[in-house]
Amino acid sequence: MNFVKIRPDKYLRYLPKLFGSKRTKEILSVNPTVIPHREEANQVTVFVYDYNNESVEEKKLPGIADCFVYKNNGRITWINIDGLRKQDVEAVCNHYEIHPLIVEDILSINQRPKMEEPDSGIFCLLNMLYYDAENDAVDQQQISIVVGKDYVISFQEDANRDVFDPLRDKLKVGGSKLRQRGSDYLCYTMLDLIVDNYFVVMEKLSERIEEVEEEVSHGNNPKALTHITRLRKELIILKRNFSPVRELVNGFLRTESELIEDRTVKYYKDVYDHIVQAIDLVENYRDVIVSVQDLHINNVNLRMNSLPLLENHWGFYIAVGLMVLIPVLMLWIFKKRGWFGTR
Repeated sequence: MNFVKIRPDKYLRYLPKLFGSKRTKEILSVNPTVIPHREEANQVTVFVYDYNNESVEEKKLPGIADCFVYKNNGRITWINIDGLRKQDVEAVCNHYEIHPLIVEDILSINQRPKMEEPDSGIFCLLNMLYYDAENDAVDQQQISIVVGKDYVISFQEDANRDVFDPLRDKLKVGGSKLRQRGSDYLCYTMLDLIVDNYFVVMEKLSERIEEVEEEVSHGNNPKALTHITRLRKELIILKRNFSPVRELVNGFLRTESELIEDRTVKYYKDVYDHIVQAIDLVENYRDVIVSVQDLHINNVNLRMNSLPLLENHWGFYIAVGLMVLIPVLMLWIFKKRGWFGTR
């Protein structure tokens, strides 16, 4: 007899197509040893907010070089650059004497949130998170923040959205705490808004978890397991961001840099408390979704073990009758075919 030799590798290569998904690939494709290619932005937008306690200047600049005049002008300057091009990032960083390694981090993709202190400045990188209701997923945008003596420069990927509108409104209020403080307080405000928006995203996910829990409890949605799996993937995105951000904020608390005034430390402590709370909530959400998954599996097992006609008034008698009738019918067929004949 000839046997056909089966090659496992021939079939194993199809497993990712059978069990993988695009979202799973996005979550698990982070590899720090491979430098991903960043496409140059089609459009770069530069906004400057130059202020002190008495006045504020808000201006959209025509080009990158136009922000150079704000260096060492005796006021606090926030330069926000939307859209990243290598040449523009290098030009700004060279003018403001920012370390070349920071340039590489700004232009990187999928970096882990972190805080560093190169030379005389402070650099931090993290993600702004948004909830994409259309795709039922958590979206993220990387932002890099450089803090100097009297300036903050932020580099964003997407020119169409951020979480800093409340900051822009506060800058227009004369005599506000933001207008009276330095660049360290400006950086704190930015981090505070980013972390506060994490709770907005978690609230949206919480609503989805409640909806899925309702689906599972009533057992009326065959796609419940798909929804559960999708939510667990989104929680991975949150957990991957929150823990490093806690370390990032803790870096501001532990730093000995002269850029961070003693009176500002307590505000960073408040951000630290918020991110710790966010981490705890994510763990709670994970426990809830695991419980919902267990409930779904138990419901499926119960339905598989349910006897037919169990809820029918005559169900018991019909089931007993069928159990008696089937063997009798089989015996009659066997006898008719002569299978009980003597040898």
